[in-house]
Amino acid sequence: GSLVRTFTPFYFLVEPMDILSVRGASVIMNCSAYCETSPKIEWKKDGTFLNLVSDDRRQLLPDGSLLINSVVHSKHNKPDEGYYQCVATVESLGTIVSRTAKLTVAGK
Repeated sequence: GSLVRTFTPFYFLVEPMDILSVRGASVIMNCSAYCETSPKIEWKKDGTFLNLVSDDRRQLLPDGSLLINSVVHSKHNKPDEGYYQCVATVESLGTIVSRTAKLTVAGK
């Protein structure tokens, strides 16, 4: 018999938006994806996956959003400013990537 592939809905409910922050503030980059099988959510910054396991300041929230505690920003160190994307993966289905959201840190 022929294998019938049913369409499985898999999409973003919420995608991150551009954010203007100040040094020391906490920022939440919103992201939430829908699928019958819970998607695995990861984050990219400037095209590179963030390793949130060993990160003291950045954490993945249960809904898939990214929390950045106490934004760091100095003249020569701008680890948080940049372009963020939320990446949702469902093992048997594939991966979807959100729009790119820019985090800008305002100066004094």
